Amino acid sequence: MSLSEEIHEQPAVLARLLDRQAEPVRRLAASLRAREVDFVFVAARGTSDNAGLYAKYLWGASNGLPVALAAPSLFTAYARPPALRRALVVAISQSGQSPDIVAVLDEARRQGAPTLAIVNDAASPLARAADAVVDVCAGPEQAVAATKSYTAQLMAIAMLSAAFAGDEARWGELARVPGLVEQVLSLDDAIGERAERYRFMQHCVVLGRGYNYATAFEWALKLKELAYVIAEPYSSADFQHGPVALLERGFPVLAVAPGGAVFDDTLALLRRLVNEKHVELLAVSDRDEALSLAHTPLRLPGPAPEWVTPLVSIVAAQLFCWHVTRAKGHDTEAPRGLRKVTLTR
Repeated sequence: MSLSEEIHEQPAVLARLLDRQAEPVRRLAASLRAREVDFVFVAARGTSDNAGLYAKYLWGASNGLPVALAAPSLFTAYARPPALRRALVVAISQSGQSPDIVAVLDEARRQGAPTLAIVNDAASPLARAADAVVDVCAGPEQAVAATKSYTAQLMAIAMLSAAFAGDEARWGELARVPGLVEQVLSLDDAIGERAERYRFMQHCVVLGRGYNYATAFEWALKLKELAYVIAEPYSSADFQHGPVALLERGFPVLAVAPGGAVFDDTLALLRRLVNEKHVELLAVSDRDEALSLAHTPLRLPGPAPEWVTPLVSIVAAQLFCWHVTRAKGHDTEAPRGLRKVTLTR
């Protein structure tokens, strides 16, 4: 299956995940609530690490759980793991093959911490190392660049959040996500036409904040690995603390700016960048105020609650990256120097 086909498969993947795993996730959340957990410790690499950023915001905001992102080298190269006795240790992976992520779960179990694997292979070493497993049900992902496994990871994280909270309204909001993703995919041709404008782009910054901080990182990663663009992701807040000095007239700025708690601050920054720095702005948003500023507006369907927008906004970014890669004449199926499974120790 090609990268384009896997991008377009995402509504079916997300619907399947909701159908198959809703009840197991509810039962898992009930069992974890009985444990004395003070924080969540997330281990991941690459794209899955960006899913962990989403968990950091969502589980913190919706479930009151502090989330720390692991440094797996502490468990392997340095052999100095932190104390995890009061943690829920969650490993996120597409393949479940990376030895360093497995090592985090092995150490967590040695310390007596509950462990959970969010993985696309329920028979993988990572799944075997965990007390509990959420299979993201994405099916075989053959393209080197992860797309459907990433949105499935986000959905699994969101399902766990709804289950921890015991919030049925949130389950209803998640049920709408496959349809919202379908609406984004219907814009494929239009995004392709607009991506031609960026065929000579060599560098850019990617801005997001809050729940979509993860989207900025994942979008930048896809631009690097597919289109070979030097793409630097930033929080729209952190960007103003120094990196804004990078900008000059025509510098490409890609922004994820759906409505929500951080929208007004993000909009104020985008206005400043367009009006004072004269940047080249591409905006992914469901709000007219942001889209009207952009040289290249990509409209998200909506309205949607801010907490689910990362599952939708990243699909527009995936399509953009695919089209830019093609416009540059690169092979979307064989990024140079990359393999599907990277084994890190």
